[in-house]
Amino acid sequence: MTSQVREAPAEQVVELPEPWRSAAVTVVLPTYNEAANLPVIVAELLALPLPALRILVADDNSPDGTGRIADELAAEYGPARMSVVHRPGKQGLGRAYVDGMTQAIEAGAEFVVQMDSDLSHAPRYLPQMLGTLLSASADVVIGSRYVAGASLASEWSWHRRALSGFANYYVRALLRLGIRDVTAGFKIWRSSALEAIDVASIRSNGYSFQVEMNFRSVRHGLKIVELPIHFADRREGDSKMNLRVQLESAFIPFLLRRRAH
Repeated sequence: MTSQVREAPAEQVVELPEPWRSAAVTVVLPTYNEAANLPVIVAELLALPLPALRILVADDNSPDGTGRIADELAAEYGPARMSVVHRPGKQGLGRAYVDGMTQAIEAGAEFVVQMDSDLSHAPRYLPQMLGTLLSASADVVIGSRYVAGASLASEWSWHRRALSGFANYYVRALLRLGIRDVTAGFKIWRSSALEAIDVASIRSNGYSFQVEMNFRSVRHGLKIVELPIHFADRREGDSKMNLRVQLESAFIPFLLRRRAH
């Protein structure tokens, strides 16, 4: 595995040359109660200078009507730009990503993006992430919070900063993956890389899903590049982090370490 860090991205949206600009990119957006945020992030994504970009929303039967809003947006933008997967209930972030990613690959995506639907991950970084992946011949590019040039939302409390920092330190110390932001949820993958790590077989959920994805990538010798981003606070709604997610996130790295030996 090769892990690299690239320089901080500019605030302006990068304009890529052809044929990179027209690459088949699918953004997978898992949603649960994101009715206020979804129209905003969809509009920002589809305004990017990436004409072949598609959005796949994987909604977990949100009580606030996010699934209905997603259907309305898909009808507005058309099937060439957006589709929706309706899942039967709240089954977790990892399961939503697995469903979305496998469907994106089956539909012919060359590159698959995973990002939060709450606007903590700014869409403007995507062209540079794609350009970095292609120019560096990387398999995955991580929008990283913990490399030089990155920053966290000023709204974050010291407690939240400490918890996030400790979680990354804990996983890095345990698994030694050579990645600074091991719990990052903002990434762009080559479809071939997702197939190589057999994403469809991943059973981890919550934030441990991100850790297992990184673990498998390192085990398969994939080239990983970290690109610094500003991680913003969510615009609307509540965090999905709960005690069950925290316990799983603490336990899964131990299981992965046992597999490595």
